[in-house]
Amino acid sequence: MTSLPRPRARRRHLGAAAAVLGLLSTLLAAGPAVAIPDPGDSPATSGKVSKQDRTEAEAAIESGEIPGVDEVVHSRNVSHLTNLPKGALKGLNTDLAFQGRYAFAGNYDGFTVYDISRPKSPRVVSQVLCPGSQNDISVSGDLLFLSTDSSRSDDSCNSTAQSPTEKSSWEGIKVFDISDKRNPRYVAAVETACGSHTHTLVPDRGDVYVYVSSYFPDESFPDCRPPHDGISIVKVPREAPEDASVIDFPVLFPDGGNPGPPENPVAMVPTTGCHDITAFPDMKLAAGACMGDGILMDISDPAAPRVIDRVQDNENFAFWHSATFNENGRKVVFTDELGGGVGATCNAEVGDKRGANGIYHITGKGDQRKLVFKSYFKIPRHQADTENCVAHNGSLIPVKGRDIMVQAWYQGGVSFWDFTDSTRPREIGYFERGPYSDPDTIGGSWSAYYYNGHVYSNDIQMGFDVLRIRDRRTAGAERVRLDELNPQTQPDYR
Repeated sequence: MTSLPRPRARRRHLGAAAAVLGLLSTLLAAGPAVAIPDPGDSPATSGKVSKQDRTEAEAAIESGEIPGVDEVVHSRNVSHLTNLPKGALKGLNTDLAFQGRYAFAGNYDGFTVYDISRPKSPRVVSQVLCPGSQNDISVSGDLLFLSTDSSRSDDSCNSTAQSPTEKSSWEGIKVFDISDKRNPRYVAAVETACGSHTHTLVPDRGDVYVYVSSYFPDESFPDCRPPHDGISIVKVPREAPEDASVIDFPVLFPDGGNPGPPENPVAMVPTTGCHDITAFPDMKLAAGACMGDGILMDISDPAAPRVIDRVQDNENFAFWHSATFNENGRKVVFTDELGGGVGATCNAEVGDKRGANGIYHITGKGDQRKLVFKSYFKIPRHQADTENCVAHNGSLIPVKGRDIMVQAWYQGGVSFWDFTDSTRPREIGYFERGPYSDPDTIGGSWSAYYYNGHVYSNDIQMGFDVLRIRDRRTAGAERVRLDELNPQTQPDYR
């Protein structure tokens, strides 16, 4: 196997990584390489469902209440242009980022670069083998950032799983040079407390600030002990990414955050950090989805974010998962990942307020700004009890004067919904597949984002989907063109 150039890094394990990066398109042409995730890197890829659930799902398919097994269905205003199955990386597909004519797709085994200049015919440019949960991904200029949230033997791409009780174990942020999309080059790694489940970029002139979200500390973990009531901030100089380092760990919850059960039994767990943060740099704001809490932050100084308001929903929200601002920065949509993404929560029993989105208005000015709840939105299409389904990652569709999102719902598919009237949100289009032939399989759309006229979905099991919506309510978005999109670093479309 041809090795990649040695990265310019001072950290001791990066040299070894260069020898195993690769699964590039030229190598794939010679024959597919197989990537095998290490034990403990992946969430459950299957969950046993009851015989009754299977029987009821079969009856629902037979009656036409839900699509047939593996059947693709969509609303009349949505087209499914193509699906590109997984290539050499066989792990679970995760998040997406975009730059120019390229899409970057995370996978538990590494990441894939797609050429999407012809959306109907995307093609693989390169694939990089670099196992580690969950490989949350973003890009800025010539740099690509990858999150590792599983305990590894070192920071290289040929590391193996290792217990977090070992002091030598590594988790954190990896940085790649993507100036050559066919040959991404690993250039830096930064260890962060409790790893990096997700991360958010806040570019600032010659530097990129990375807000690292992680959680679940334990007294037995040398590098992840409680309390863990904040986020790591990594500063990455664009001209010298090998000098990236943690510059601060701001405490966001001085009181410890939501205590969770038994005091607040609806919350899945106590707050011990954030799951995800969305920044709106032009508005100097960020919204954090932090397990049992939703927060609004002032990021006027990106190196020193400040919490200016915090809310809880101890009636319906189990796990604050992610956030999206509307176009003018006066609303925030928070998602609740009830069941952690592996539960069947899109059914009549759970109802329309749990495992849903919460729409909040931002009122007031300056440090007096407040988050004010308006309503919930959940897809109106009930799914089988064999299908994992809950609110997940989405982005705005940039239509002037309207608030419209596209959003992934795991096996609930992809939903297009309008929240211009925050008290009466409604679905205006959808795409989904029927239940898997193996009802124990966990899958569906992890992320669905609008980028330059099309919607791209990274399906956990089925691969890379390209969709298009043709609707008078979204038509204006087709005039908006971006050079780069990280949905967790929200652009100002105005």
